[in-house]
Amino acid sequence: MIVSVHLAEVGWRRAPGMLRGQPRPSDVPGLTYAEPVLSTPLRDGPVPRPGPGRVGLIAAWEQDEALDRFLASHPLAARFAAGWHVRLEPLRVYGSWSRMPGLPAREKPVDDSEPVAVLTLGHTKLHRAVPFLRSSAPAERAAVSDPAVLASTAFARPPRFVSTFSLWRSAAAMREYAHSGEGAHQAAVRADRAKPFHREAAFIRFRPYASQGNWGGRDPLAALI
Repeated sequence: MIVSVHLAEVGWRRAPGMLRGQPRPSDVPGLTYAEPVLSTPLRDGPVPRPGPGRVGLIAAWEQDEALDRFLASHPLAARFAAGWHVRLEPLRVYGSWSRMPGLPAREKPVDDSEPVAVLTLGHTKLHRAVPFLRSSAPAERAAVSDPAVLASTAFARPPRFVSTFSLWRSAAAMREYAHSGEGAHQAAVRADRAKPFHREAAFIRFRPYASQGNWGGRDPLAALI
């Protein structure tokens, strides 16, 4: 399986409408999962900042050919055509995401110097939403300020789906951020283990192997893959 993440600027008026008409695997050959989302910058302060009318799509596919057909002919793909997308090979998953079948049961190797992508997925318990936002804010601020982060965004599909997506210059730098015992990320992990924020959650590491288009006026992976 492969995963793709798509981003496009469509303006605030059009953005909510992009969440409707979610592609169904039964209607798109080779599609196994799809989640249209709103995109907003990761927080560099205590509360989320409104985004510029950016939308996203997280999707999983049986193989590249299925994604190629989608990009060439599907009406939803046409709405993302002016934006940016990346193709991702799953390397490791912590937790589980039952709606995304085919994630690796065992970790795949990655060189310390390779760029990696990280996707977090959560189906939030509504009564734990405020504690989750409080706990995740320091981790988001740490990621935004990390010089190894090439680009990042938060995703949401109200009322329960929350996600983050980040591109890292190297696997070694991403591991240092994620596993630092005194870091904000590990503090959020400990808070979740003590009293889970989500009904289901996953932290997935990927190898980005192809990207196209512009994210904020550039392709953040252009010089690396």
